[in-house]
Amino acid sequence: MTLSKDLIAATAEPLVLSILSRKESYGYALIKDVFALSANKVQWTEGMLYPVLHRLEEQGFIKSVWKESDTGRRRKYYQIEYKGRTRLTEQLDQWDLAHKMILGGRDGAHA
Repeated sequence: MTLSKDLIAATAEPLVLSILSRKESYGYALIKDVFALSANKVQWTEGMLYPVLHRLEEQGFIKSVWKESDTGRRRKYYQIEYKGRTRLTEQLDQWDLAHKMILGGRDGAHA
């Protein structure tokens, strides 16, 4: 099973914020993290990820810092900001509500 393009787009921002809430990271590592978190079913591309990162940075949810990696290569690392943690909490609440609404329609269960 794979996710539709619409669902991938809808989950991109909260997923990036969630990963960055646990650790700072750089683009390629974020792509690998998404692949691993999806049990190797969702493969993001740089063309999909970087517009999300740039938008989140412009909105003040994350910041970027150039650092030298363990291999000596310079990489742009992304870190979540306080505003980004607040945004993530809001998005998780929204996803929780949507999840409850969807499940409420199954087997007569109510949210």
